[in-house]
Amino acid sequence: MLRSVVALLLALAGVSCAWAQAYPARAVKVIVPFAVGGPADIYGRFIAAKLQDALGQPFVIEDRPGGGSIVGTDAAAKSAPDGYTLLVMSNTHTVNETLVPKKPFELMKDFAPITGLNFSDLIMVIHPSVPAQNLKEFIALAKAKPGALNYASSGTGTPYHMAGELFKAMAGVDIVHVPHKGSDQARTAILGGQVQMMFDAIPTMNANARAGKVRTLGTTGSKRSPVTPDVPTVDEAGVKGYEATIWLGLMAPAGTPRPILERLNVEINKVLASADVKETWGKQGAQPMGLSIEGFDKFLRADITKWEKVVKASGAKAD
Repeated sequence: MLRSVVALLLALAGVSCAWAQAYPARAVKVIVPFAVGGPADIYGRFIAAKLQDALGQPFVIEDRPGGGSIVGTDAAAKSAPDGYTLLVMSNTHTVNETLVPKKPFELMKDFAPITGLNFSDLIMVIHPSVPAQNLKEFIALAKAKPGALNYASSGTGTPYHMAGELFKAMAGVDIVHVPHKGSDQARTAILGGQVQMMFDAIPTMNANARAGKVRTLGTTGSKRSPVTPDVPTVDEAGVKGYEATIWLGLMAPAGTPRPILERLNVEINKVLASADVKETWGKQGAQPMGLSIEGFDKFLRADITKWEKVVKASGAKAD
């Protein structure tokens, strides 16, 4: 009897291994629930191209922004758990577990972790028309005119939104949140002067800052970014203890076979560990993550708990 059970288990293991090796047999859809041109879109396309090279089948990006990531994420949650639909996600998702409790999905119930992709600091910028040359002057202006200034984000619950709410709470200022349908629209708003301030990812805003299209007040990491070594952190510039980042990861619908998740994890982590990716992303202000499936699961649960505390402490609301 024991021999029969062992033989069956070995046979099943062989089938699972063969199944994983045969994957993918056709194109894989990668849903990005954010707008074109933002970090999730840019790095999602990068990883999709690398997976296509490694696995020999197309990995096709499908941008489905809306609802602060909820529209595209819901579409991914309702997809077949067969490895042919993946989701690029971020700390927007871990924030929304508290900020938007009435969603059509639950992150850790309806999705399976694959791995973390990267993380980067944000950069705080203002339009040049704002009469403030540094962070302390901007805070003084905001305190003198409560509710008169506003800041753009790529939508409710996004890292840009939460960075702004955390700043408001820690700096003691009243600045109005203006959510947009994507980071591209928010970026257009700050560049055009329709809003006064924005937190954005360094890789997508730094060129505008260098060109003088916006004025930089600080970066949001615990130490200065190597991309902008002359720019102080928000902590250094006057809001002690302030820190906020944006990170990206990859998940699949719950129930996706474990061998497929493992194969994707291995292939993506190979990419993230390569010297050229570390160098290229480092110059852009992004650092590869690369975690085991279990490690990413633990990371996600801890991030949900972290942002639950921030959302409740800041009083942030879904717009």
